[in-house]
Amino acid sequence: MATTVPLQQSPEPEAELHAEFERERHATWRRFKRHKLAIAGTAALIFIVLVAVFAPFLSPWNPNYIDQAHWNGYPLAPGSFGHLLGSDENGRDLLARLMFGARISLTVGIFAVLIEVVVGTFLGALAGYYGKWIDYVIMRATDIFLSIPLLPLLLVLTAIVAASSNKAALSFGVIVIIIGGLGWMPVTRLVRASYLSLREKEFAEAARAIGSSDGRIMFRHLLPNAVAPIIVQATLDVANVIILESALSFLGFGIQPPTASWGNMLANAEYNMAIAPWAAIFPGLAILVTVLSINYMGDGLRDALDPNMR
Repeated sequence: MATTVPLQQSPEPEAELHAEFERERHATWRRFKRHKLAIAGTAALIFIVLVAVFAPFLSPWNPNYIDQAHWNGYPLAPGSFGHLLGSDENGRDLLARLMFGARISLTVGIFAVLIEVVVGTFLGALAGYYGKWIDYVIMRATDIFLSIPLLPLLLVLTAIVAASSNKAALSFGVIVIIIGGLGWMPVTRLVRASYLSLREKEFAEAARAIGSSDGRIMFRHLLPNAVAPIIVQATLDVANVIILESALSFLGFGIQPPTASWGNMLANAEYNMAIAPWAAIFPGLAILVTVLSINYMGDGLRDALDPNMR
């Protein structure tokens, strides 16, 4: 009597996809851990972010408070027990202003890059998926915006706003919107390049065959496969935006005193470098460490998410 061998059932497709996702996630983390500078940069960035978030609880001083009793009315005093990093030109605690300045710089960087990513991803997806005249129009607009230097344009817009509204500088929200609205071009190019190859893949053809809409194909099926270069570009853009905001504040057209930002702290310390170098050294180091940390983390993410490294 012949015996029948039961057919081996294959695991559910969802379980297979979940297992594949877990394997890829662990492999990405292993590749990222091999980048020692990326690990150090990530740790330093996490520390800076925590200091910025909890600045009201960590700082013993208000960033705008002038402690005349401690300084005896003398500004630009060196570090002491009560004020570890010393005071600025107005006698305010330098450490407190560094902590609160981190909130401004990081917030501008994060929100401006969010605008860049949203606008750039949408335009890049349209250009890469549809091609033809839509691609041509978006790419020519991208080339035009890339040819405009951002810092001089921001200075011109500041002058226009100041003349029309009697304000000395752009507000915080306007700075974020302008920087984000004029920095989407690299993301657009990256997403377009990814979509040009992804739209011809078998899974995209299968989605079209079952009647999926263009919007669902672009943002449900293609976008998850293009997210790796977007993440890398976004991390590097945060560093660029922090430098740009600091440059604007240094020139007097960004965040205005008494609100603390690393850029205006450098601007205020410029004329006292000879007698109080610490007033410029510490905000400069804060910008340097933050930007280096973000760049190293971006390098590590690029290597970890690169398909050629798998």
